[in-house]
Amino acid sequence: MKQVVFYFDLGSPYSYIGLYRIQQLAEQYQAEIIWKPMLLGGVFKATGNNSPMAVPAKARYSMIDMGRWSKLWNIPVQMNPYFPINTLNLMRIITAVQLYQPENFQKVLNGLFDAMFGNPRNLNDINELESVAQGLGLDVAQVQTWLADEQVKAQLKSVTDEAIERGVFGAPTWFVGDEMFWGVDHLHFVVMELAKNTD
Repeated sequence: MKQVVFYFDLGSPYSYIGLYRIQQLAEQYQAEIIWKPMLLGGVFKATGNNSPMAVPAKARYSMIDMGRWSKLWNIPVQMNPYFPINTLNLMRIITAVQLYQPENFQKVLNGLFDAMFGNPRNLNDINELESVAQGLGLDVAQVQTWLADEQVKAQLKSVTDEAIERGVFGAPTWFVGDEMFWGVDHLHFVVMELAKNTD
């Protein structure tokens, strides 16, 4: 089975769009998605990059641009009114689910992304975050334990370091084999890779 590696951060609205689009493409081309939750802030720091939302003109354009991709692929997206949201806890939760409850990973991933950019919630508020987690079937006490779990912290750092070593500088980023593709506007190249040797 073909594989597509997906580096993402839950604070990236383009990663939200990319999440749903790559799931459509993986199904279409019978590919396995290798999920790589990373800390985008760490990637930005290591590479000297910055969020487009930090540049007012780019932020305004990004809002228009996301609307275009949303309409093209019929993937509803809303900018979270509480943005920017510190995603450290979010990324620790999704990393913990991937480590300890892999059978729930897809449900929790989609649910957390939806709480960011589908039906936005104030995930800066720990009580709100716990409410969202509980709604996704997670135990609140377990979530609190995960946030301090050293193995979870180490795994998230490891994937972030791995992303930097592979040349990742932003999110969403995909790899098919050794070929890197950044941004939803390059997903047609992912399609070309996945379509190779397809019957």
